[in-house]
Amino acid sequence: MNLGADQLVQQIHDTPTRIVLAVTGGGSRAVSDLLEVPGASRTLLEAQIPYNAESIVAFLGARPDEYCSHRTARALAMAAFQRARRFHQPDDQLAGLSCTAALATDRPRRGPHRAHLALQTAALTATWSLELLKDRRSRTEEERLVGRLALNGVAEACGVPTRLTLDLLEGERVEQTSTAAQPAWRDLLLGKTEVICTCGKPPSPSAIFSGAFNPLHQGHRRMMQLAAEMLKRPVAPEISIQNVDKPPLDYFEIHRRLSQFTPEQPVILSRAATFDEKSRLFPGATFVVGSDTLRRIALPSYYAGDKAACFSALQRIANRGCKFLVFGRDMGTGFVRLADLDLPDVLRNISREVPPEVFRENVSSTGLRKAGAW
Repeated sequence: MNLGADQLVQQIHDTPTRIVLAVTGGGSRAVSDLLEVPGASRTLLEAQIPYNAESIVAFLGARPDEYCSHRTARALAMAAFQRARRFHQPDDQLAGLSCTAALATDRPRRGPHRAHLALQTAALTATWSLELLKDRRSRTEEERLVGRLALNGVAEACGVPTRLTLDLLEGERVEQTSTAAQPAWRDLLLGKTEVICTCGKPPSPSAIFSGAFNPLHQGHRRMMQLAAEMLKRPVAPEISIQNVDKPPLDYFEIHRRLSQFTPEQPVILSRAATFDEKSRLFPGATFVVGSDTLRRIALPSYYAGDKAACFSALQRIANRGCKFLVFGRDMGTGFVRLADLDLPDVLRNISREVPPEVFRENVSSTGLRKAGAW
């Protein structure tokens, strides 16, 4: 069916789904298409166009590794979904849709012309990526194509089965991914539960290695092995889907990070973005950390610049019987161990060092991501 944009938009407006749309670099035509058909207030909660790099950072709460990428599109969609949740209920009628694009401009573009779109709902994370052949369309034609792709994403969010046709050239193809949420993941994202475990049992570990594992690497594995030997107990990896200054992890990312662990390795997922929160969920636990993480725990800047709030958080961690097993890290200016850190006594007194002669790995997740290895 060769459906017109206005006909598709009317079908979209007739559904109960409410959407926050975030587009940058391209795709803004979808916003005008939604607004030009009467009934847009039944669909669109908000449309944002964070076009400047700093406005994207403000929308996400963090600077992305790349501004036009599959990963950034998903982060934008998650941020949009979280905004939708502030404006409207119930959760199963909400969606965040994003587009980040690099299209024809008034100067030569070194990289490919491309668009990455993402959809986030309570039940699903989906993406669409398209690389356009260079110098084959005008900017207006590229915008029109990406706008139609974005409207198809809105239709997906609303459960509308029809789609606009896309005028793709030979060799062009839309790459799509879709990750459905497990019920436990959905409850965690929506805040209905605070912690789950891949083993299915309520987690109560006494040794925890909290990390992003983005990606998991040999240094992480070695730290878990050594920590288990030193503490004489199993060490459970823990991933928080919440972050102090970033959108929550989406379902694609949750699946991706969990898939790095063996099936027999129990992995904890939580909403605890800070060690203050983790100590409440896991009182008496020993947390395995790098010296870079321990330093951040003691920085007032992580407590809105409030030194009193920082001290109170550290005191609560200590009062809950928690401790830290600290591995040295190369922070770019040399290897930094526990003894090198300027820490409040309350934190130093509950921290134990892994000797540098036992562990001295320089591999980092950031470095692996920048090298394109993840």
